[in-house]
Amino acid sequence: MQFHEVKYDSAQPVDSYGPGFFRVAGRVIKGAMIVTEDTAISWDDPDDIAPLLALVGKIDVLFYGTGADPAHPPAALREAMEDAGIGVEAMASAPACRTYNVLLSEGRRIALAALPV
Repeated sequence: MQFHEVKYDSAQPVDSYGPGFFRVAGRVIKGAMIVTEDTAISWDDPDDIAPLLALVGKIDVLFYGTGADPAHPPAALREAMEDAGIGVEAMASAPACRTYNVLLSEGRRIALAALPV
């Protein structure tokens, strides 16, 4: 088995997460967040889907981290994103972070919107 070091170049990987926070590219974000290849921001109101709709044309899939437990994303969020041509994959935040990092390392057009664990 060969191991390869993952290189993100200038991309924004999720380094770690814990109770109420995420660490993205070395920076701590408290509470919910949205992260893409080139930016990571605090998501002050997870009911506000405007920052996600601003990603139209930049991403193909949004990973939605639901916190500690798996859950469905809000129907309005899923419908708005799918109407805009963006797929939504919901899962608990821990696997959402891991999946985001793997696909980010492959150069995929993705974003992560995650609620803290």
